[in-house]
Amino acid sequence: MDTAAQGSRTSMQRTSDREFVVTRTFGAPARIVFEAWTRPDLFQRWWLPPSFGMKMVSCEMDVRTGGTYRLLILPPDSEQALPFFGRYLEVAPHSRLVWTNDEEGEGEGAVTTVTFEENGDTTLVTLRDLHPSKAALDEAMRSGSTGGYETQFEQLERLLTSGAD
Repeated sequence: MDTAAQGSRTSMQRTSDREFVVTRTFGAPARIVFEAWTRPDLFQRWWLPPSFGMKMVSCEMDVRTGGTYRLLILPPDSEQALPFFGRYLEVAPHSRLVWTNDEEGEGEGAVTTVTFEENGDTTLVTLRDLHPSKAALDEAMRSGSTGGYETQFEQLERLLTSGAD
């Protein structure tokens, strides 16, 4: 089931009972795209879709194998920020990131793998969210948490083309 909008440069697809895959080619070298995923000052500028009405109040990232991340995100109409956190299982500079999403509890969240495949001056980014069960992915899709990738990737494209360092 492909969930990409007609004409979109971002493809979103449920590839199995447990996996959701997002792909997009960006007009920048892998080194630059990778930095946007691993530098907190850049990551904060594109990760949250405005339509979700949320604000990232902090972003801590120790991007190395075994390192951790912690995001505090303030939902609309709330004074209590929600923590999103996990650990990096694999970090291969400019080519691959793998992290856990532990806010659901150890082993309960998805494992996210992002690959960066450079081809000349462009980079194909493939994001794979592997959920612990079919029910977990069903719930993620029902809740809308898989629906922001197109906007996120558009924001990332704007950041990359703005030459932000």
